[in-house]
Amino acid sequence: SHGVAGEEFGGGGDSEWRWYLDPIDGTANYVRGVPVWATLIALRQGDEPVCAVVSAPALHQRWWAERGEGAHSRVVGRIQVSGVAALEDAYLSTTDARDLDGLGLGDAYRALNARCHDTRAFGDFWSHMLVAEGVIDIAVEPVAVAWDLAAPQLIVEEAGGRFTDFSGRRRIDSGSALSTNALLHDAALQHLSGARPGS
Repeated sequence: SHGVAGEEFGGGGDSEWRWYLDPIDGTANYVRGVPVWATLIALRQGDEPVCAVVSAPALHQRWWAERGEGAHSRVVGRIQVSGVAALEDAYLSTTDARDLDGLGLGDAYRALNARCHDTRAFGDFWSHMLVAEGVIDIAVEPVAVAWDLAAPQLIVEEAGGRFTDFSGRRRIDSGSALSTNALLHDAALQHLSGARPGS
């Protein structure tokens, strides 16, 4: 049998197969009329993602992935992360930097921000999809739940990126998410963990 996890459904029980649903990721945007919101759907078998869809109708965009089959978007087709290898050349995005202050990570984030070439605040699912497309290189989401992250995780990974929590664990249930083009992941983690880069 299949469990269903989501804000409206609870944690989904302990089924081996579990759907993760978020009908509107970016609710505040939706309410205000900002077109950056999406429906997130993912299927996982145990801890492993199987397939995922992120549909953003107001952006006229959809992304999807199947394990082992790559990541795709309606506009671009097959997508892949960037080849940017230095923080100094990287584009960074976060949902709301103030959330990092609330977690005691404000200084760590500002240090990462200072190293990067440029910073934007695309937020929520969109930051991760832009990482998957290779448009930006690092997305930091300090406050999130499993159904926010299940679909973006697989799409980023199938595009060649890495998707972990701030401790570097490949998890979607620990409350935070870092997605990168993989090349920059360890350097970004060092900043967010408070370690000195290069140490």
